[in-house]
Order: sequence, then structure tokens, then C-alpha cells
Amino acid sequence: MSFILFRNANVYAPSPLGLKDVLVSHGRISEIADTIVLEASFEVEIIDVEGHILCPGFVDTLTHVTGGGGEGGFATRTPEMNLSHAIAGGVTTVTGALGTDAVCRSHEELVAKVKGLKEEGLSAYFYTGNYHYPVKTLTGSVQKDIMLIDECIGIGEIAIADHRGSQLTWRELASVAAEARVGGMCAKKAGIVSVHVGPGDERLDRLFEVAEKSDIPLKQFYPTHINRSELLLEQGVKFNQLGGYIDFTASSTPDILASGEVKCAHALKQAIAAGADENRITFSTDGHASLPNFNSKGELVSLKVGAMTSMHAEFKDAVQIEQIKLETALKVVTQNPAKVLQLTSKGQIIKGADADILILNNNSLAIESVLAKGQWLMKQTIAVRKGTYE
Repeated sequence: MSFILFRNANVYAPSPLGLKDVLVSHGRISEIADTIVLEASFEVEIIDVEGHILCPGFVDTLTHVTGGGGEGGFATRTPEMNLSHAIAGGVTTVTGALGTDAVCRSHEELVAKVKGLKEEGLSAYFYTGNYHYPVKTLTGSVQKDIMLIDECIGIGEIAIADHRGSQLTWRELASVAAEARVGGMCAKKAGIVSVHVGPGDERLDRLFEVAEKSDIPLKQFYPTHINRSELLLEQGVKFNQLGGYIDFTASSTPDILASGEVKCAHALKQAIAAGADENRITFSTDGHASLPNFNSKGELVSLKVGAMTSMHAEFKDAVQIEQIKLETALKVVTQNPAKVLQLTSKGQIIKGADADILILNNNSLAIESVLAKGQWLMKQTIAVRKGTYE
């Protein structure tokens, strides 16, 4: 149906707006008011959501939509995501990436998957490149990929401080970032450089080196896995205070946490307490990535798969366990990631924005309904849409 009217919603935009009516028409939010009175003959679906939170759909800036992994051999390649995985996690916008493997995982496959997810109802984008340098692309150029392919919004995840990366020099990384920057400027896109930060001792040193020795600003880089360790988190706070965005990974395992990773929700609390700007912190799922645990010799000890429900789980824990304000926890999964990717119609409940909407239980924060671009994906806890082959 083209018109949906939510009545008596406790709206978080993600800032709290109080009880409001919200009108959706033709895939967008067309009105927000204390009371909306319709004087028209067209058919409208009216839903009373009293006692529920209405908030933006989650924006996931790192999802391995075609699968990832392979660090333990071909049998450890992780499976691709399905539409239902995003719906269950409240994710209405995904950003696909390649990781360790760009031989058996191709950009052609990545773009096809992104376009397929769009056809199934999500908003979907991707990063060109992967962990390695020289950068593999579709057109032969990072700049061309960003400028000529609608869904391409940057490059990533390019790896630093990781034995699986290409051990880039600061000049090589600066060159990659310059290409992405120019491509973004010319195409009016983010042109962001998504940076996989591994467990190596150099941590974010390479990014600080580029900012110090070149004309590339620090905010061109968007480092993820910043909650990998206490030391990295401490350095990430510094990066944030200098104007950069930092990303915490929601997917984890008991083994990884036992090895020193800071739980995502707790990392948010620590970062804010240390003086980080909450407007430049995000969560991402790392969905369908492999979650390898290596020993001190770089040998694979265990491997699990990232879950797209992890971001919602960590959002809940941030509010319910870490006692972070609901609007702050919502920012890091909606407004902030939309801003870093320059997706102006995403991550907010404002007039004219895409109607990507979640209805949450006011007490448990459980996801009860999901709307993407004005179309129902989940309604009153029942999935009303699945992937083509689910």
C-alpha cells in the first residue's frame, strides 16, 4: 500500500520527539505531527503503535553480503547473506565488501548481490577493493568505480596492522585514499576509505602517518574493529577526537572476547567516558564475515560467522546493560553511519527521508515491525518478505 499512517508512536528520530503521528507515502516520510488528519479519498493503512518506539531502520556499514572467510581453507568460506538475515536484525541499508579473499570472491559477484538485495527491498551499496594492495577494482580504477557505478560509495576493507594485509606504506595508502577522495568529490559520494584494523601492534599508526605526511585529511578514513583491544580503543578515541569516525564491530565470539576484544556496547560506554564524540561513533555487524581467532604465531585457532542480528543485540545491551541513553545508542546504528556514508535520506525520521522504519517494543526493544522504503518486510513479528530462494 502506498500510504501508511502510524498513530501514537513514541518517535526517536533518533532524537526523542515524543508521541507523534507519522505518515508514509510512496516510500517516503511525508509528515510528522502531533495529530495527522487526512481529508482524502485514497486508501490508507492506519496502524496504532501506542506503547511502541518508532525509529529509523539500521544502517550497516560493513556486511560481507557474498560471504567471506577462507582463512582455514576452502571449506571455511562463509555463506552469503539472505534478505531474512537483514530483516531479523532491523537492517534496512547494507554496505557490501570483500575481505581477505578477492580471488574466489569477485567484485562482479559482489555487485550482482547488491543489485539483487535492492530488488528484494533493501537499500544496498558496496566498497570496491578488499584487504589488499594493489587494489582490485571493476573498471581498473578506484576513481572510476566510485564515479561510474551507482552503488559504489568508497573503497574497503583495506587492511592495516594485520598479517593478512599487504603491509602498505603510508604513501601507498595515501595514494589509494586520494583516488577515493577525488572519485567521491566528482560523484557527490562519500568516497570513504573503510579500513580493516587488525591485531598488529601498529594499530592506527599508519592512518596518523598519512594525515601527518600528506594532504589527505584523517576523516577520509573510516577504521573498523576499533573495539578489538583496549589499546586500539584508546587510540581510536584519539582518532575520533581529531575529527574521524570510528566503528565498533558487533559480531564476536566468546573466544575473541576472551582474547582481549572489548564488547561492542561496552566499548561505546568506554569511548564516551574517555571523551569521544558520540556523533562520530558507529556500530556495524561485519555480517557473514569469518570471525577467526589466531594465536600468537598467526595460526588459526577457531572460526565463527558474523551475525546480522548482532547490531540490534549490542544496541539493546548499550541501553539495558550499559545504561546509555536510547537516543545515543540509536545514533550509532542509524544517523551516524548514514552520515559517514553521506546517505542523506537514511538514518533519520524526518520529513522527506526514505521510509526505513522500525517499530520496537517500548520495554524490551525487540523488533516487531520493519519497513524499508515504505514496504513491509516484517509486520507484528511476522516476516512478510523473504529472499528469492529462501
